[in-house]
Amino acid sequence: MRTPLDRLRHALLFEILAFFLVVPLGALAFHMPMQHMGVVALVSATLATIWNMLFNHGFDRVMKHLRGTTAKTPAQRVLHAILFEIGLLMVLMPFIAWYLGVTLWQALVMDLSFAAFYIFYALGFNWLYDKLFPLPEWREA
Repeated sequence: MRTPLDRLRHALLFEILAFFLVVPLGALAFHMPMQHMGVVALVSATLATIWNMLFNHGFDRVMKHLRGTTAKTPAQRVLHAILFEIGLLMVLMPFIAWYLGVTLWQALVMDLSFAAFYIFYALGFNWLYDKLFPLPEWREA
């Protein structure tokens, strides 16, 4: 299992890199000012960082319990990314609608667009993170 410090490094790297990608892309895609997208991205990143640490810890505990290891297959990585985004969607959609003054439907479309981006981003980021910072148990396997 990863240490709390490693989980913090993972979450912060994940969110900082995503922030610099999402703000300009979101402003462009949704015709919103960069400042508004920046606030949405900052609040979203803060909530996502907390969710990231909690969700990943829980997911790893379940993996360790069910399989005896936290090593993930490609299918498990896809499941991990999808479940993470579903949980985050339930928190972020009301905030986006309120802050940007859009309907819940528009917020859902925006949030789903962000979620689609993040599914692929999370898949790639987590795979690379695991390659750069492997756990000792993975080297032995």
